[in-house]
Amino acid sequence: MNPNLSADRPTFVTHLECSMTGERYEADQLHGLSQVGRPLLVRYDLDAVAANLPKPLLEARPTDLWRWRELLPVRRTDSIVSLGEIETPLIPILASGGANCLVKDEGRLPTGSFKARGLVMAVAMARELGVTKIAMPTNGNAGAALAAYASRCGIETVIFCPEETPEINVREIAAQGARVYRVNGQIDECGAIVGRGAAEGRWFDFSTLKEPYRIEGKKTMGLELAAQFGWRLPDAIFYPTGGGTGLIGMWKAFDELERIGWIGPERPRMYAVQASGCAPIVRAWEEGKEHAERWEDAATVAAGIRVPKAVGDFLILRAVRESNGKALAVGDPAILRAVEDCAKKDGLLLCPEGGATLAAYQQALRTGEVDEEERVVLFNCATGLKYPMPAADRRLDKAGPIDFDAL
Repeated sequence: MNPNLSADRPTFVTHLECSMTGERYEADQLHGLSQVGRPLLVRYDLDAVAANLPKPLLEARPTDLWRWRELLPVRRTDSIVSLGEIETPLIPILASGGANCLVKDEGRLPTGSFKARGLVMAVAMARELGVTKIAMPTNGNAGAALAAYASRCGIETVIFCPEETPEINVREIAAQGARVYRVNGQIDECGAIVGRGAAEGRWFDFSTLKEPYRIEGKKTMGLELAAQFGWRLPDAIFYPTGGGTGLIGMWKAFDELERIGWIGPERPRMYAVQASGCAPIVRAWEEGKEHAERWEDAATVAAGIRVPKAVGDFLILRAVRESNGKALAVGDPAILRAVEDCAKKDGLLLCPEGGATLAAYQQALRTGEVDEEERVVLFNCATGLKYPMPAADRRLDKAGPIDFDAL
């Protein structure tokens, strides 16, 4: 057994807090959004964490998600439902054009995407708090992760996907035990169906940021980066931003690490990357607004960031502005070129959302927004194997003449 899971260890959760008003909520109780309809954030006794988690102890543990147990909300080991959540590697790539550009390849995680981080934590906490039935909207990968973890611990799951959700994702969700429905609408419209059912008491709403614990799983991306960079953070992070849970989570992780004394006040510039066909955060950033209006007629090849409206919009924008970063939009042609370039030059098959971060980085290099010597991390949020690829239809007749020069 993984020694990180073999025995109960203390957690240091003190309470939950409204991300907008600061209102406190009791820990160890089931919560959705705060009373003002905003995400709840988990708070810890960070002085106690610092006193009980010396850095050598952390560094001696296996490098998986659960090594961060003292900074995670799960209190009981038997609540954990794991499929082997590894620390994902940082891969240097030539296609970027930068000298110090690394891809954090989240496609190595269970179910092939970074959604495993958030959903393993959210499902573990749902299990700990007695939830028996969950519903969620998804553009694909989150639903696959939820189906896998919930089925593994016997929680019933109902999932709603926009009609354009990639076929492989819908089949993956169904194969892993969820009831999945295609809906003739966008993800926020699927979310409205989930919300109506939750209001009637039919299930617990697992929509992005509508429960407090997905952020805690996603923040492990930031914790890992700090450890992988020797406790000195990179200069910039390019993150594919739909609901933005991971960007919000990493920003929270950096604050917690500084408060326990493991990093200094320096922060990466956070770049929220969206597709030009669905860029509500970019528009809000450019207009200097705190909240993003819904993006109508959203359309992009990068399904995972096709989110017309995010409940945590103000948290995304806050992190971008506080870090002196930007919200950037890239078009589908640039996304597809970036995916092709990285595959052919580096042997790394990005998902479209990962391609968006590479395209945005290349754009930022051209405009001087980033320097080619800066240490930059791009997030590839899922394996490219889940997405349609260009046809490869060359054939050879073994019985006919073979032109080896042409081959």
